[in-house]
Amino acid sequence: MALIITFGELLAEFVAEEVGKGFLEPGSFAGPFPSGAPAIFADQAARIGASVAYIGHVGTDAFGEGIIRRLSADGVDVSSIHQHTERPTGTAFVAYAADGSRSYVFNIAASASGFLSARSVPENALEGAGYLHVMGSSLNSEGAIAALHVLLDQARQFGVKISFDPNVRVEMLHFKPMAEALNAVFEQCHLFLPSESDLQFFFPGVALDVALAGVFEKSNIEAVVLKRGAHGSTYIDRHSRLDAHPLPVVELDPTGAGDCFGGTFVGALALGNTPAQALRLANAAGALAVTRRGPMEGNSDLPQIELFLKEHSAHAERIA
Repeated sequence: MALIITFGELLAEFVAEEVGKGFLEPGSFAGPFPSGAPAIFADQAARIGASVAYIGHVGTDAFGEGIIRRLSADGVDVSSIHQHTERPTGTAFVAYAADGSRSYVFNIAASASGFLSARSVPENALEGAGYLHVMGSSLNSEGAIAALHVLLDQARQFGVKISFDPNVRVEMLHFKPMAEALNAVFEQCHLFLPSESDLQFFFPGVALDVALAGVFEKSNIEAVVLKRGAHGSTYIDRHSRLDAHPLPVVELDPTGAGDCFGGTFVGALALGNTPAQALRLANAAGALAVTRRGPMEGNSDLPQIELFLKEHSAHAERIA
């Protein structure tokens, strides 16, 4: 049985090659890259040696085959990824603005990923698992939310911890049930991995320190891992705080860095590392992720991470 179970969209992603070029006129896009936020997470956790299984749907087209081959080659259990002839594999197109922001065009609901439902979840899927990882951006349909609730019931049944990356996408919140589902997971999770902007969804208009204090009013939450991008990352539990300082890199593509960070942190914990060790590895993996173009292309294994940390030892050891 896998240590970590996750689920959600599986996408072929195309990324704009020119900054400032949006979708309103023709432009060049690189791809297809295997993608989907939970898929990036799963791939990275497996790359560092954690046992990971994925629940999801793709088409029988070349995009779907490429995604399955990539995840399987990196060690993810793909036996619960279903292939369909009726719909194509989902797609995502990403464009970059000069200020560093990104815009997206997704095809998820009308793709094979739209088949995700309660029936997608194997019976006793979480028996023997250590973590159920929930990616908030995956809660984009009634079927995905139904799958979530089956998995949450199994997590309670089998005593599995829930890690939760809200990954709130403003462009998806027009689907009204998503907000309710995000709050339901927030109230039940044990390990919470938000960005600073994610915290604003749960605590709108509230200062960061007040929001973090509010998190621990939720009885299940044992720890928060705050992803702070170019400012590093922070681990906070009810008794301690650890700050990992940023590692200097030249950013090429930020897409997927937070998912890579989360996959490393949860994977490291599942493998028995301490929070301090997991934060050190995840901070480095997140930095490495932005140095390659493509959402999953910056994922790394432990030797790569350790080499990177050695090369940046003056910064890497600054965890206090």
